[in-house]
Amino acid sequence: MSHFLFLTWDGGGNVPPAIGIATELRARGHSVRFLGHEGNRAATASAAMPFRAFDRALPFTSQDLNPPERMVEIFNDARVAQDLLVEMDRKSTDVVVIDPMMLAALGAARDSGIAYVPLVHLFYAYLREGWLRAPFGQVAEQRGYAPYDALDNAPLTLVASLAELDPAGGGPLPGNAVHCGPVVSCPEPRDLTTAPPALLISLSTYNFPGQTEAMQTLLDAASGLPARVIVTTGPVIRRADLRVPDGVEVHDYVDHDALMPQVTAVMSHGGHATAMRALAHGLPLAVMPMHPMLDQTMVGHAVAAAGAGRLLARDASPGEIRTSLEELLTDGPHRAAAARLCQLIREADGQSSGATRLEALTRQPADA
Repeated sequence: MSHFLFLTWDGGGNVPPAIGIATELRARGHSVRFLGHEGNRAATASAAMPFRAFDRALPFTSQDLNPPERMVEIFNDARVAQDLLVEMDRKSTDVVVIDPMMLAALGAARDSGIAYVPLVHLFYAYLREGWLRAPFGQVAEQRGYAPYDALDNAPLTLVASLAELDPAGGGPLPGNAVHCGPVVSCPEPRDLTTAPPALLISLSTYNFPGQTEAMQTLLDAASGLPARVIVTTGPVIRRADLRVPDGVEVHDYVDHDALMPQVTAVMSHGGHATAMRALAHGLPLAVMPMHPMLDQTMVGHAVAAAGAGRLLARDASPGEIRTSLEELLTDGPHRAAAARLCQLIREADGQSSGATRLEALTRQPADA
């Protein structure tokens, strides 16, 4: 039995891949536990994962409006690194599986001498060419965390994404990085041509500025659409702040794995996790990014380039959005493209593949 410590933060799509791989490792007889913000407690409790909240780290919740300068500090918080080192000393740890957005902790894991594995929950191209070139990575460099070095010198870097879509997937990856595949459930394929048109609209669980207004624009676009329309608002959009058209179903929360078998297309903000989950269900999707600095535009471009969806501007009019939604709800090549990507995700089997890679790492001799 090996002992795995997962370090994460209170985001959205970053948490399910970690929990999925940890669940598989536990099923194989290994010890797993989590360290993160207090907001991670509910998700880890739902998966019956041992969890410890940071003691020293800056307080943070994704449900607050956090300005960019605060996010830079959250990801470069040296106190997170201190909490990590204390936790490794507190209990036996063979491998730290670490969210690479936590740049101070990533540097500390490298310097600790313990085996550490960055678990990349988005496109590797975005992490290296977007995130690390933005103020997040610039500050990390200034503070001596050397994030590129920490990535490239890890014994293993797991990329929980689909190489076919990742702009970095067309050639050899820097360092010891591999695509294990998206960590999502893969239901049995279904024929969308026999299903009545139905649309799921969902934006981020992270509190982006103007997200309520964006949801209202999407609702206006969906008004009178010849399809069943289901909306999940999540924790940061209040239903009371929306004008909901007749016939549109609005829920605070429903597991998307329960809803996606009922729909034939998805409208989202382009979060990597939502996009991969939709494609794992064989669903084409429209993407309207909520933040220009994050990976959402890259995700939308990749899905559109693969023929499986549409990328919409944040300021798109309801009429423009409606035209794209009507196209995606009808039969066409976008469905075939989504089905092909669905098959690739199924073959990758990210949860099992990721766990197998981590197991192999713990079997290496100590001097390997």
